[in-house]
Amino acid sequence: MNGTEATRRRTQPSTNGKSAGKAAEEPGQWGRAWEVDWFSLMGVISLLCFAPFIVFYFIMACDQYQCSVTEPILDLLSGEATLSSIFERSPSFTWSAAKLYAIWVSFQVFLYMCIPDFLHKIIPGYVGGVQEGARTPAGLINKYEINGLQCWLITHVLWFANAHYFHWFSPTIIIDNWIPLLWCTNILGYAVSTFAFIKAYLFPTNAEDCKFTGNIFYNYMMGIEFNPRIGKWFDFKLFFNGRPGIVAWTLINLSYMAKQQELYGHVTNSMILVNVLQGLYLVYHPVQLSDAHALSVLILGLAGYYIFRSTNHQKDLFRRTEGACSIWGSKPTYIECSYRSSDGGVHKSKLLTSGFWGVARHFNYTGDLMGSLAYCAACGFGHLLPYFYIVYMTILLVHRCVRDEHRCSSKYGKDWKKYTDAVPYRLIPGVF
Repeated sequence: MNGTEATRRRTQPSTNGKSAGKAAEEPGQWGRAWEVDWFSLMGVISLLCFAPFIVFYFIMACDQYQCSVTEPILDLLSGEATLSSIFERSPSFTWSAAKLYAIWVSFQVFLYMCIPDFLHKIIPGYVGGVQEGARTPAGLINKYEINGLQCWLITHVLWFANAHYFHWFSPTIIIDNWIPLLWCTNILGYAVSTFAFIKAYLFPTNAEDCKFTGNIFYNYMMGIEFNPRIGKWFDFKLFFNGRPGIVAWTLINLSYMAKQQELYGHVTNSMILVNVLQGLYLVYHPVQLSDAHALSVLILGLAGYYIFRSTNHQKDLFRRTEGACSIWGSKPTYIECSYRSSDGGVHKSKLLTSGFWGVARHFNYTGDLMGSLAYCAACGFGHLLPYFYIVYMTILLVHRCVRDEHRCSSKYGKDWKKYTDAVPYRLIPGVF
């Protein structure tokens, strides 16, 4: 579901007397980027070709050049180093890391698929966390078994049990194999993308929910199927967006903190902040922040998290209750829109204009960017490298805003104009 759509309704006439407006002219076209502009195409090709190497460059800069972004380039230009000499000094792919990563991914697949059945068996009357997704351009509403929190808890309980009791492996296992593991993640990423690309041609989950732009690079990067699945429940987006990467995020932080403890005998307040908010940069370059700096970063990060979570909660509450709720102490206001799917159905959506959704159309992204800036600021101001993250996230989310709004404009037609008139700003009120 995109960042501006507050809820979905079954096909039925409006009951509150508001005009539903004119639905999108071309049924089922709103979920697709049929024409690829040159900026998007160049961005896609650049990510496909260079993203893994950019990450490798940053890690190599930290590992060999004390986190200086410019010194490796200066060494290359002066002839003091070559690409091969830098590459040779860095760990490469190892089969032990591949085995470790395969075990990790397999374990997350096991939890993803088996936890619902297990909970059904041990908890009488347990009905599971099945939720409906957004309506696809073909008019379908997929169901999802939501068990990410349970899987995260199980994984972390086992992690702490190992660290304190079983000692099957060292808590520093992730950072000790960091670069080889990164190669493994990239190999899996390209392998899954290739499989999904081929699957869309040979055996798509739903042929009506495939988008072929005519550009092979854009199709490969952005995906052809709207919701690629294997079987009823294994959803590619749900698994690979949420697991194994997101579940591993906090384990990575913990592993880095354990390494700092191993190297220096203590953990800095900046590392604690990073573990509270995010982080992976501070292991070999410990930074002890001033109390004022640390408190400011913490407030910024917590405020961003609050805005991000509260904005999404307001949307979810409004969607679940179909508007029969209170937001900021008042009955929510909204714009009711209509749209068509490719099966010919006319459907209704309510776009929320209350709470944070009345402040800006993507205010959840604003909270996300505040948190991202806090992650970077926790690293201090001694290096430029950590701030790449906020630059990357800003480009990513601004571009996503533009894509979301292009899709919504195509989807809702004139009703979208009513919504943008009611909520004129995207991210920052009065600015953008």
